[in-house]
Amino acid sequence: MIALLALVAFGLFGCGDRSIGPPPESEVRMVEESMHGVTVADPYRWLEEGDSSETRQWIAAQSSYGRSYLDSLPMREAVRERMAEILASGSVSTPVEAGGRYFYSRRHGDQDQPVVYMREGLDGEDRELLDPNAMSDDGTTTVDWYVPSKDGKLLTYGKSAEGTETSTMYILDLETGSELEDVFPKVRFANPQWLKDGSGFYYSRPVDVESIGPGEELYDRRVFLHKLGRGYADDPVVFGEGLEKAHIPDGILSDDERYLMLDTFLGWGRNHLYVRDLRTNRTVTIAEDGDFSYFGEILRDKLYLLTNRDAPRYRVVMVDLRRPEPEHWTTVIPESDAVIEFSSIAAGRLFVGRMRDAHSELHSYRLDGTDERRIQLPGLGTVSGFTSKPSSDEAFFSFSSYVHAPTIYRIASEATEPEVWEQVDSPVDSDAFDVRQVFYPSKDGTEIPMYLIAKRGTPADGSVPGLLYGYGGFNIALTPSYSTWIFPWIEAGNLLAIANLRGGSEYGEEWHKAGMLGNKQNVFDDFIAAGEYLKAEGFVDPERLVIHGRSNGGLLVGAALTQRPDLWRAAVSGVPLLDMLRYDRFRMAKLWVSEYGSAENAEDFQWLHAYSPYHRVEQGEAYPATLIYTADSDSRVDPMHARKMVARLQGATSGKAPILLRYEESAGHGRGKPLHKIVDEWADIWSFIFAQV
Repeated sequence: MIALLALVAFGLFGCGDRSIGPPPESEVRMVEESMHGVTVADPYRWLEEGDSSETRQWIAAQSSYGRSYLDSLPMREAVRERMAEILASGSVSTPVEAGGRYFYSRRHGDQDQPVVYMREGLDGEDRELLDPNAMSDDGTTTVDWYVPSKDGKLLTYGKSAEGTETSTMYILDLETGSELEDVFPKVRFANPQWLKDGSGFYYSRPVDVESIGPGEELYDRRVFLHKLGRGYADDPVVFGEGLEKAHIPDGILSDDERYLMLDTFLGWGRNHLYVRDLRTNRTVTIAEDGDFSYFGEILRDKLYLLTNRDAPRYRVVMVDLRRPEPEHWTTVIPESDAVIEFSSIAAGRLFVGRMRDAHSELHSYRLDGTDERRIQLPGLGTVSGFTSKPSSDEAFFSFSSYVHAPTIYRIASEATEPEVWEQVDSPVDSDAFDVRQVFYPSKDGTEIPMYLIAKRGTPADGSVPGLLYGYGGFNIALTPSYSTWIFPWIEAGNLLAIANLRGGSEYGEEWHKAGMLGNKQNVFDDFIAAGEYLKAEGFVDPERLVIHGRSNGGLLVGAALTQRPDLWRAAVSGVPLLDMLRYDRFRMAKLWVSEYGSAENAEDFQWLHAYSPYHRVEQGEAYPATLIYTADSDSRVDPMHARKMVARLQGATSGKAPILLRYEESAGHGRGKPLHKIVDEWADIWSFIFAQV
């Protein structure tokens, strides 16, 4: 708490900009090329070569430069100490039941990684199964996922290191405690579907795991059937022959093992869906239009399908697998003004999670859509991790809000109200904060929701610093879920604003489409309008507004930084995409062409070139203080984006504000990052921000 008091003092009185010398020189090696009749300049393309000795020397010099600034900030240790205290509260996942056993993960105290446990029965003893903390000295090895066999005697799991997410799949015998000889390299999200007798499973992986490069584990995939004891190379292909490289197939086995549902991901919000009758080996087409989203769950001969076909905010339909054509579909849960996020069968009922104005509702119905019951939630927050299966009489879900730590609830067939199964004890006084929702107009008049989080009594008189956070893409909503990273900021009396921009799923597929491809500028306009609104309404000090975003949100920050550099005091962009003319040439980025487009296409080039942050940097502009952070092992977004952008900003700015690169060599996009690295990362981010405001 002493550290927190020190932090509050810094928040109140400020540190001002700290002096910093000129950055290391980044050599300009101009490459000019004509793209669709437009000459495009690229002065730092040489920094795309991440393994070259010149690039490694550049990274070392930039890292040293950035560390000399960040390590000198007097509030850094106070922030680090507080982040460590908050994160020591740990985490817990919703359980998966198999054979009367409950499998879940939990992180205690200062453990770097969550540990996988098995609980015998609802109230039985916990048995530790997998402890990634003992698998490496630096805490960077993680268990990415795990799936128990139906009798709960075997456990498949994926393990990766250094944030790569490149899983190797193993099988643990829970009776003997030993691992089977069956090992599967480079499978990533294998999604094993166990056969009832435990003799094997359906799963997905690349066709040729030996030849794929970093970040390519989702390319050229097929669904296979594995039998225990057989080498994975001999597993037969079940589904996926002839698919395009970036289309991702998956298989989901019905509870009674009669049907295998076969899904092909085409892009965010689009997939094909088929169902194979394993008794007759007959495959029927459920949807092959390629324009909508379909996710189903099979109960006997009926498929309960969640789709946005003819319903942009989704509906649940029942498909009789004997007559699967769309004209025979029956609507069970119609579209409403709230977006249906998931539907799941358990205890003879259909549980439906909705999102209304970017927060969760939970309902249950009979399977014919009647007898609706609203399940009471603790407040305005987010339901996540809903786990159930049609043959079970129970379901589990997690509930949290921005300032309330996750609680795991169980819903039993004999009860209508959820009961607490497990929870995280938080060191934060949640009653000390206010969470409110406002709506503001974007550039084109569209009303955008935004959450404001602050200490109770924080004045709205234009006197406090503000941080604006956003994402806006890939059909992903920013809803109120427990966010440990926010507390050093709001405990110091500052305002946090989280904008629900177009491109997400907050209002269904129309909201998503309004922020993708040629409509992407809407997302940046929404974000910029949020900043203008916060200033105009007196929520923040106009001279002390900071922006932050990660991944697609890092692109958002890059666009806002280059389009309106006058609006922000500082910008923090994490693991970002920034060169949008070449992004799809690196790692797994071809999967995102359906969201952004590709500069290889003349029409797509027009909008990509118009907003690509790297290409919007203007010589002589005074850019605000900027911190860009990335990691070598990021298999999603190549760190070349961060390298090139830092070089270009440093070479172009006429201002004196620091422009820094934070570069980690044994980390990835964020998934699986050990606790100590998370603490250090946020200590750097917050101390950088505090130093500017």
